[in-house]
Amino acid sequence: MAQIELPRPLQDYFAFAELPAGPQGRRFTITFPYFEAARLDRLQWWWQASTVQERIGGDEAIERLRQEAIDRFRVHIERWLVTSQRHLFDGNPFPRLGQLAAEGVADAPDAPSDPEVAWPVERVANG
Repeated sequence: MAQIELPRPLQDYFAFAELPAGPQGRRFTITFPYFEAARLDRLQWWWQASTVQERIGGDEAIERLRQEAIDRFRVHIERWLVTSQRHLFDGNPFPRLGQLAAEGVADAPDAPSDPEVAWPVERVANG
């Protein structure tokens, strides 16, 4: 089974945004929304163009950096799917994330389950 079974290319599902320019340059984000079961979730990729890069290369440099960020984000998602044994399918309007069917798992012996870790209730991370 393929990792990505979508009606359109993966990058067609990306959403783009730009933050206000600051002293270090311009910052951008690429967001990939997807459904996992009934929950809408997302992956984000941040990239930036320094004021020097923008001054030297102009709009062409920004577009080149944008395309590089899109390519890197796409590769990141593809690797994430492989390592997590998941796949993207459907894609109307957002892709759905599902678990890949494991091949040959029935022949494997049952692995012992890890004991549940009991965390102290009186301690919390945010206060």
